[in-house]
Amino acid sequence: MDSLSVSTTDVRIERHANQLSRQLKLLRDKLFPPLSQKTLRTFTSGEAAQMIGVSDGYLRQLSLDGKGPSPDVSATGRRSYTLAQINELRQHMAKLKPKDALAYLPWRRPGEKLQTIAVTNFKGGSAKTTTTLYLAQYLALNGYRVLAVDLDPQASLSSMLGLQPEFDLAEGDTLYGAIRYDENRKPLREIIRKTYIDGLDLVAGNLELMEFEHETPRALSDRRHSSGEMFFNRVGVAINEVESDYDVVVIDCPPQLGYLTLGAVCAATSLLITIHPQMVDVASMSQFLLMTADLLSVVRNAGGDLRHDFIKYVVTRHEPFDAPQSQIVALLRSLFGEDVLTATILKSTAIADAGLTKQTLYEIERGQVRRSTYDRALESVNAANGEVLAGLHKAWGRT
Repeated sequence: MDSLSVSTTDVRIERHANQLSRQLKLLRDKLFPPLSQKTLRTFTSGEAAQMIGVSDGYLRQLSLDGKGPSPDVSATGRRSYTLAQINELRQHMAKLKPKDALAYLPWRRPGEKLQTIAVTNFKGGSAKTTTTLYLAQYLALNGYRVLAVDLDPQASLSSMLGLQPEFDLAEGDTLYGAIRYDENRKPLREIIRKTYIDGLDLVAGNLELMEFEHETPRALSDRRHSSGEMFFNRVGVAINEVESDYDVVVIDCPPQLGYLTLGAVCAATSLLITIHPQMVDVASMSQFLLMTADLLSVVRNAGGDLRHDFIKYVVTRHEPFDAPQSQIVALLRSLFGEDVLTATILKSTAIADAGLTKQTLYEIERGQVRRSTYDRALESVNAANGEVLAGLHKAWGRT
């Protein structure tokens, strides 16, 4: 008899999981040699000049004068810069023109609080992780110091940022290590990892995060923890440890309304709720909002701080020529008004194709996919992210 037919379900599933993990590791080793590390592409001098806010000619003159980092020059004389070099040039320009420093280096100024955005929805397929990833990368490319926090045990965000959670993380390497209830708790700064994108750091996730969901009920009934931080404050307390290092924290919440999600919502200064414009998703979101309101009222009565600078809904995977979707988007705008982002993130083969190699449109070369498809998708993503950034600026009191 075939051994597969007598295997117990747990043994069979474990074998499948191990086979798949090994294959994914081999694929990563093949895609990102020699050390299986992702790298960000370089940017042409024209792209770099646009990102910094100067002319290409000015950037060329800086290079000729030996000021700032030296670009890589090809055999044909084309100059290219890494993001780290672009950020160095931003700092150089901010020192050179202090009156215009904010235009070149948009870091938080004294009196501007750390902005923490929780991206949430407990309906799967709403592009929550994709929205988090693109927003975090957009902010980093625009010169902000960003910390991405993966609170989803499935760890898709960590995977997209170059990690394989089951191989690359040890015990305590997730946010759970900084919010756990026992003596093994450690500072968040020891958990944070640099990514291949300069200015974007990561608190990775994996299945270990589920321990917080299991342990919190026990901690709530244990008198030993009654004088410590309540569960809904622990995420915020951990983030506050590194408050001076970042301008924005972006949290990818798990697709469930558990203790981790509630902790993220309480830690957040703003909420971004993703919506896929299908009736079944909107109906699910209605239940999500009702449950969230009920649970948060309990948290508020227990002392949780639930004041947010903004709450925005972002329409994702949008097909603008689909009549039923257009009706749903119109319905959302009539109900929620300006709380719905004006821009929608389009459903696009360009985004999907880039994702096949764990990349985003910000990472791939423009010519890797059909140009018109790339431009249309990137325009929609940038427009939505730009609105979120405008909300952050408003919270900071910037014009």
